[in-house]
Amino acid sequence: MGVRVDSVSAVQTRRVVVIVPAAGSGERLGAGMPKALALLAGEPLLVHAVRSLVADPRIGLVVLATPDGLEESMAELAAAHAGAAPVVAIAGGATRAESVSRALAVVPDDFDVVLVHDAARCLVPAQVVGAVIDAVLAGAQAVVPGAPVVDTIREVEDSGGSHTLDRAALRAVQTPQGFPLAVLRRAHARGDAAATDDAGMVEALGLPVVLVPGHARAFKVTTAQDLVLAEAILAGEAELAGEAEL
Repeated sequence: MGVRVDSVSAVQTRRVVVIVPAAGSGERLGAGMPKALALLAGEPLLVHAVRSLVADPRIGLVVLATPDGLEESMAELAAAHAGAAPVVAIAGGATRAESVSRALAVVPDDFDVVLVHDAARCLVPAQVVGAVIDAVLAGAQAVVPGAPVVDTIREVEDSGGSHTLDRAALRAVQTPQGFPLAVLRRAHARGDAAATDDAGMVEALGLPVVLVPGHARAFKVTTAQDLVLAEAILAGEAELAGEAEL
C-alpha cells in the first residue's frame, strides 16, 4: 500500500519527486494487461522503471498514475522496489496530460524538482536520471534527455513534396523530463492541447527547454518487438556480468 500523501515531506537530501504515468492500456503491446504490468525478464515494466529511477538518492517520493482500481496493488508492487522512497498512487485520467495533472495535485509543496517518467522507458540508465536532476537544480526551467537521430528524416510539405531535415540538429526526446515543481504546475494549470509532452507545455509558457544527453537504453517499450529488444538487452548484460565474475 502507498503511504499517506500528507505524511511525505521532502528532506534536504531527497528534494525530487517523480511522477510515473502508468495508466496506459498496452493495446499496441498486445500483453492483455496494462502496459506497466507487462513482464520483462519476469518482472513488470513498472518495477524496472522504478528501480532505475530511485537509484538516484535524491528522489524522495514516487507518484504513480495507474488504471482506476489498481492504485493500491500497483503502489505495493512499486514500493517493494523503491528503496527509501515512499510510493503513492492515484487513478490516472483519460490522457497522459490529465494523469500528470492529477498526480501533481497530490505532491507536497516542499519538493524542489519534479520528474515525469514513462513507465515504458523502463531501462533508462541512472546517469540520464541524474543529469536531468542536476540541470534543474542548476536553474533550468525544463530539461529533457535527447538521443541523436540516426534515420534520415524528411518533412512533408503542403504541396505534397518533401525535403530532408538536417538530422545533426535533431534529437529524439526521452524521459524523465524534469522541472521545478512550481513551473510544471503552472504549465498544467494553463493547459496546452497541442503539446505532446510536459516539456512542450512548459515551452508554451515561453520558457526554454534544455537538452541533456539521452541514451539508447531509454527507448520506449510500445510494441512486442520493443519488448523482445529489451529482453535481449537484459540477457546480454546478464551474460557479460557472469563472464566478469569468472
